[in-house]
Amino acid sequence: MKQIAILGSTGSIGTQTLDVVRQHPNEFSVYALSAHRSLDLLIQQALEFNPAVVCIADERLYQPLREALSDLPIKVMAGEKAIAEMVTMPAIDVVVAAMVGYAGLRPTIEAIKAKKTIALANKETLVVAGEIICRLAKRHQVSILPVDSEHSAIFQSLVGEDMHSVEKLLLTASGGPFRTFTYEQMQHVTAAQALQHPNWEMGAKITIDSASMMNKGFEVIEARWLFDIPVEKIQVLVHPQSVIHSAVQFVDGSVKAQLGTPDMRIPIQYALTYPARWLSDVPRLDLFAVKQLTFEEPDMQRFPNLRLAYEAMEKGGNMPCILNAANEVVNLAFREGKCGFLQMSEVIEQTMGTTSFITEPTYEDYVQTDKEARKIAKELLKLFN
Repeated sequence: MKQIAILGSTGSIGTQTLDVVRQHPNEFSVYALSAHRSLDLLIQQALEFNPAVVCIADERLYQPLREALSDLPIKVMAGEKAIAEMVTMPAIDVVVAAMVGYAGLRPTIEAIKAKKTIALANKETLVVAGEIICRLAKRHQVSILPVDSEHSAIFQSLVGEDMHSVEKLLLTASGGPFRTFTYEQMQHVTAAQALQHPNWEMGAKITIDSASMMNKGFEVIEARWLFDIPVEKIQVLVHPQSVIHSAVQFVDGSVKAQLGTPDMRIPIQYALTYPARWLSDVPRLDLFAVKQLTFEEPDMQRFPNLRLAYEAMEKGGNMPCILNAANEVVNLAFREGKCGFLQMSEVIEQTMGTTSFITEPTYEDYVQTDKEARKIAKELLKLFN
């Protein structure tokens, strides 16, 4: 039985991971759960799954969490350092890294050092420090299995293949809720509109990133590190139906793709069961109902975040870290009504041009870059208000 630690258990990926565990109670056991500040749901999950350890990042919530679980033999921890400590516990086999944003970096690094298999949903970890993460994984002989639907699709399409035969990766994108909007229309869109994704049910932060296509930009960077392939061999295709989750084109002209319903439990389960496939109750894909599959070139003028992600990756060094930090600031500001949709890209681009650039950053450099870029982005936001 695999012992699983779920970082971000109260979020979209975390709750769906627990759905997978419910389907296979004899195969998986939840050893550890962590959440940022969703106290009530974390308590509910702990009562249902009875993990050995529960950790909440917001230390102010430690006491009510401990009191709620006082009758159970569950170790209660609190704080970001505690989460990084929790993932190193010897009994854990797999760490599902589903924390949102930069916060997932340190725990993932510690889990790799502890030789845990990583089921990676937190794309920001590879965006910020892909080179360090991949070097550590190689040194400690740790598998990083993708949970993102697109990267899982590529991973599945590469099973049994030689990477030397890969011509390019085809990364699909739904286009989000504003795919058909004009530039003028996009000047007035609201967070409420952006949160209405046409195909997927996700957390608020990633849904906004999807609407701005920053999420797809992050996925380009993530794919570059996961599959050790030059960024120029990664092509983004807008595919509104979200049926083909991504594909691989080979040197002989063949293309292999993974298709399915837009249900995150499919890639989550595959990451947990790889290389096996187990029965799942997710809805089956009805190709007769689909009728058509269409593809479009992404418009980088209306969605400049995708261009900025490519530029950050090509620049290298700490530039992707700057990109991520600025995006986290403007994403939250947009959700809080403190920034316009199109202004997000302007702030990010100016932050990228202002923050100190480091060619070969260390982990400590990334920490300082993140702080500096956030400060600059927040100052730039004030100019728009």
